Amino acid sequence: MTARGSDSDRDATPQAARSPSIGSRSAGSRAAGSRSEARPLASVPPSDNLGSFNEFAVAPPSLRTAAEFYFGDRMDLAERYASLLTSDGVLRGVIGPREAGRIWERHLLNCAAIAPALPHEAYVIDVGSGAGLPGIVLALVRPDIHVVLVEPLLRRTAFLADILDHLGIGSRIDVVRGRAEEIAARPTMFHVKPADVVAVRAVAALDRLAAWCLPLLAVGGRLVAMKGTSASDEVAAHGEAVALAGGGTPTIHRYGDGTLPEPTVTIEVIRERRVARTAPDGRRAERRGRRGR
Repeated sequence: MTARGSDSDRDATPQAARSPSIGSRSAGSRAAGSRSEARPLASVPPSDNLGSFNEFAVAPPSLRTAAEFYFGDRMDLAERYASLLTSDGVLRGVIGPREAGRIWERHLLNCAAIAPALPHEAYVIDVGSGAGLPGIVLALVRPDIHVVLVEPLLRRTAFLADILDHLGIGSRIDVVRGRAEEIAARPTMFHVKPADVVAVRAVAALDRLAAWCLPLLAVGGRLVAMKGTSASDEVAAHGEAVALAGGGTPTIHRYGDGTLPEPTVTIEVIRERRVARTAPDGRRAERRGRRGR
């Protein structure tokens, strides 16, 4: 999910990225599932320091031990990612300027903490990836997993593709342009498999997350929704909606206790069964003699 939060997820209209300056390839060369070719990226004056460390790239001393605990021998990649987020990410509008100073505590380490929720060699879908949070972070912490970054906005998929090229980590990460409900309805067209885990960073209330994300999971797969203080209220309010979407009883988990200043709180749901698929416009899809998903 983007750390900026100002662009609505409702806006899936292709938009040109404001800068192609990280890498030379557009999202159209990497992103799967796009139904039209990516537009040429709009040019902006390149930064003299692009790709080099800035003041926010290095984890602050108070968080250095935690950062090294999670990222280990990939700490250099994590710092390069932090530098790109807080420079070109701000320039291209995927990270808000005010987030740069808290990129480690609020974003990178907050996402890294949920890595223990992922099975070995898991196939993970990050819905509403935005700037690559949590998907790119999880791929850095857990190089054994395969990650699919799902994002509807063209300028963000262009940014994600450029990040993967710049860091050289694209062999086990895919960028897919589309909405979760579209991909669940046509997974073959988008080259997406049923996931072991769908990770999502607080993009909506639990009832809507269940409707969007549970269909992307294999039966037995797990939705990991990163939440905050609202977790208990959401579980109480939306348990019935989760069950109607095919999910089990939502449970609350905490990650990073004793390692992070503030643990990461998640709501997790197992997909227990398939239910009749709902079309992207909210209507039940016609079965036409076939079983719903």
